[in-house]
Order: sequence, then C-alpha cells, then structure tokens
Amino acid sequence: LITVFIWVFFSRIPLRLAPEERRGLLLLIPLFVGQIYVLNLGTHLTLASRATIFTCSYPLFTALLAHFTLDGDRLSVSKGIGMALSFGGVLLVFAESLALHELSYLPGDLLSLGSGFLLGARHVYAKHLLKDIHPGKLLFWQATLGVPCFLLLSAAFEQQVHYVFTPEIGVAILYQGMVVAGFCFIVMTNLLRKYRASQLGTFGFATPVFGVLLSNILLAEPISAGLLASMLLVGAGIAIVNRES
Repeated sequence: LITVFIWVFFSRIPLRLAPEERRGLLLLIPLFVGQIYVLNLGTHLTLASRATIFTCSYPLFTALLAHFTLDGDRLSVSKGIGMALSFGGVLLVFAESLALHELSYLPGDLLSLGSGFLLGARHVYAKHLLKDIHPGKLLFWQATLGVPCFLLLSAAFEQQVHYVFTPEIGVAILYQGMVVAGFCFIVMTNLLRKYRASQLGTFGFATPVFGVLLSNILLAEPISAGLLASMLLVGAGIAIVNRES
C-alpha cells in the first residue's frame, strides 16, 4: 500500500472515487482477498511445488474468462496451442512432484487450483474496470480496502499465533510488499490497461521456470534436461500466443 501510494502521490493521480467506480470495487475486493486467502491456505495444505503448479494455471482461466467476457480477446486455435505448450512446460518442471500419489494433498491442490481460477478472474475483471478507472487509483483502493479484510481474518483465525521477526523475515516482507505487491502489481495493472488479458497471462507460465533457475543460482540446486525442455516449451507457447501482435 505504501509503495502504491508513493507512485500515486508523485504521479498526481486523483483518488476520489465516482459512484460507478465504487460499485466496480465491490466485486474486485472479494476477488482479491479471496484469492490471497485461498492461495495461503492451499499452500499450507500441500507441497509448495504442487501449490505453484496449480496456482500457475491462472493464464488458462484468464484466457477462457476473457474469451467470454472481454471484447477483442477471443481464444483462437493458435492461442490454445500456445497455452497448451506453455502449460506442458510447467507440468514438466514439476512432473516428479505431481507423480506423488498422496491423497492427503488433494484439499490443498484443489484450493491452489481455486486460487489460480480467482487470480485469472481478478485479472479479467481488472481489465474490465481499467477501461474507466486509472491503474493507480484501482491499485490504491484495492490495497486500502483489502488490508482491513486481512486484519479481520487474522483476528478471527490467528489469535493463538506467536509472531517472531528476524532480519531475514523483515527482508522477505519488504520484498513481498515493495517488489511483488508494489512494483509488480503497478507494472501488471498498467500493462492490463494497454494489452489483452490473455496475452499478458501467458507470461505467468514463466514464473515456475524462473523459480527453478533462481534455485540453481541461489541454492546450487541442479538444472535438469527436463528444465531446459520446459523452458523451450514455455518460450514457444508465449511466442505463439503473442505472435498476433
């Protein structure tokens, strides 16, 4: 919220909401809060790698929902092929994890898949709102109205939680807030105003590939032939989806 406010302040973006803009936010806030809550709960109930693969299904939901709700964002045959290639590349990254036949992970898997659906729906609905509302105003009110909801949820479900703060945790929170929910949300929301939701969504398939690459750089984890193949599939899929531009 602080990061977005700094951007809004120096860009001189007006924050007063018109009546129709308030009505639009009534659906966006539940989508935002619900998606983050389901993401955290799903990750808690399954393996991190499994949560990643199911959450990263959101470009598929973005394309499908955009096809039925947004003008000029239809799902063509080439888009379908590109999405299938990219999603196949993501599946390849996590093939070993997905091969685990553990029914105990099923609730977390389903919740993570639900988070992917809600994220896709949020992107499509944000694209719809951005026709009439500035990205800065949208992000500012999404964060401003979302924070009290998270505080209420924490008060309801985390009364017995013991919080411990270390320098590492502080850096992680700053990264999540300033870079992920700040800088990245600003960039994505601005791009959604200019480009098709399905086009941008395809780049989400690259997320797990970057994750595995960073694990090699930062944690010295090995890069397999499967990862290299998955990178080719993801890149080919993104290129096919975006070649119309």
